[in-house]
Amino acid sequence: MYFSSLPFLFFYLPVVLFIYVLAPLKLRNLCLLLASLLFYGWGEPVYIFVMVLSIFVDYTHGLLVERWRDRDRWARGAVASSVVCNLGILIFFKYWDFIAVNINSFTGLSLPVLGLPLPIGVSFYTFQTMSYTIDVYRRTAPPQRNLIAFGTYVTLFPQLIAGPIVRYSTVADQLAGRNENLEKFVSGVQRFTAGLGKKVLLANAIGPLWDQTLTDGNLTAAGAWLGILANAFQIYFDFSGYSDMAVGLGRMFGFEFPENFQYPYISRSVTEFWKRWHISLTSWFREYVYFPLGGNRVSKGKWIRNILIVWLLTGIWHGAGWNFLLWGLYYALWMLAEKLFLGSILERAPGALRHVYTMLIVLGGWVLFSVENMGRLAVYFQTLLGGTELYRPGDGYHLWSYLPMLVILTLASTPLAKSLWGKLGERARAVLGPALVLGGLVLCTASLVDASYNPFLYFRF
Repeated sequence: MYFSSLPFLFFYLPVVLFIYVLAPLKLRNLCLLLASLLFYGWGEPVYIFVMVLSIFVDYTHGLLVERWRDRDRWARGAVASSVVCNLGILIFFKYWDFIAVNINSFTGLSLPVLGLPLPIGVSFYTFQTMSYTIDVYRRTAPPQRNLIAFGTYVTLFPQLIAGPIVRYSTVADQLAGRNENLEKFVSGVQRFTAGLGKKVLLANAIGPLWDQTLTDGNLTAAGAWLGILANAFQIYFDFSGYSDMAVGLGRMFGFEFPENFQYPYISRSVTEFWKRWHISLTSWFREYVYFPLGGNRVSKGKWIRNILIVWLLTGIWHGAGWNFLLWGLYYALWMLAEKLFLGSILERAPGALRHVYTMLIVLGGWVLFSVENMGRLAVYFQTLLGGTELYRPGDGYHLWSYLPMLVILTLASTPLAKSLWGKLGERARAVLGPALVLGGLVLCTASLVDASYNPFLYFRF
């Protein structure tokens, strides 16, 4: 069940909010736990047991870490056991077939290829539960002795299937008691509606252009560039829209989740881009992989190794495919280049040139990310670089057809709207706010009723 679906908007969410508001304060975590399990089971009831297993493993391991606090060796063993269990779940369901197929191909063995469907959101909630045990060991989060509260954290439906990745230390106090008031609820509704509009009115509107590009058997260079531009906008508004909806839903239930996007397409370097894109994931790898490896407080050789490890893991986290590994390596090399020599050159370049450079790198990265077949990937890059016909009249038709939407998407990728909103007086915002929310919900509902195109790109992660 997507947030941008009619059953969620007009059945699930209203019913859950109604029950939650009526529930006594002491039962609200239980209410959210049951509602979240129902939400997850709606799409994949078979895999609820995987989530319950993850809850049990990390709940017990957190208690073991605290119990063995004075026996550091045992406590570290509990942390290692938790990490192994979580990674075992992730590897088995997400990567086993990829590993087996490649081992069979290179060695001639016949390891079984299971063909199991990927549990929804497994990449997100396994990372969250791993962070819990590690944070308890580091004393940056208290151990959770209430199983219901811990289960609520793991299953919390607003951010369950596609983040943001919420570390336990961020919401530990909120699980015990959170600030629930009308002002926060209204803010949540506004944020949710903004995210819904991003997804339904923007991402869904430009997505068909990318789909047409992928199926075009006679793609030109102009068509390839137009297609990957559409893909870049679709990915951003799809995923950032979902994150906005998650933050908004969290506020409706009294939670504050971390921001996941900060206008990444205005960046003027690759390093800046990754400070603005999928912030919760980059923060997770920085805290739990990069710093433990030594970060940049090591020799240059080890520092380069650390960057490569982090970005290869970032790539493969997104999917079991060679293109994702290449995508991670691609960004590792650009990050290293900027930190070793390119950054000093960029500092002297005009801002517009730095922005163009960054967007060209990002667009190239989206090709690696989105075209999973290695043969098609090579052909797509060849086409982008002018290896085929440069232009056909059909490209002009597509450009003019989508030009108004491309202009809207470009402006919406900047802080312009936020800046204009901030310049309005409180009275104007008080009047316009409800009108925009109502208008946005009406437009999104009409779009969802009328259209069959409503994918969610990060659902598979």
